[in-house]
Amino acid sequence: QVRLVESGGGAVQAGGSLILSCEVPGYIYRGYSSYCMGWFRQAPGKEREGVATIADDDSSSYTHSVQGRFAISQDNAKNALYLQMNSLKPEDSAMYYCAAYTREEGPCYSDYALERAELFNYWGQGTQVTVSS
Repeated sequence: QVRLVESGGGAVQAGGSLILSCEVPGYIYRGYSSYCMGWFRQAPGKEREGVATIADDDSSSYTHSVQGRFAISQDNAKNALYLQMNSLKPEDSAMYYCAAYTREEGPCYSDYALERAELFNYWGQGTQVTVSS
């Protein structure tokens, strides 16, 4: 089973920064008509939440609580997805997952995908982020 591979999680104090990375199989970037890549998170007892998504045209979308603090980016040449997280807050603590939504036809819109985790067909195993106050 194909999996994406996340790294970069850890423990940090409030106000600190982390960079999450995700190794993405090359065929996801080059084998479909379009795609969206995303970062999702889930804290204990809470529902999974879309954090940020980026489409193949590099358009991106963010959940309101991380706007201005987080930045999603991708490097197709390196088959990698990133999430730069700044000004971290305790409420950012969660397991963070990298995911891919591939399409055989038509475009992928990052804002549409952000709210629809069920569309993502490739997932990583997650990396834990813990922010202490």
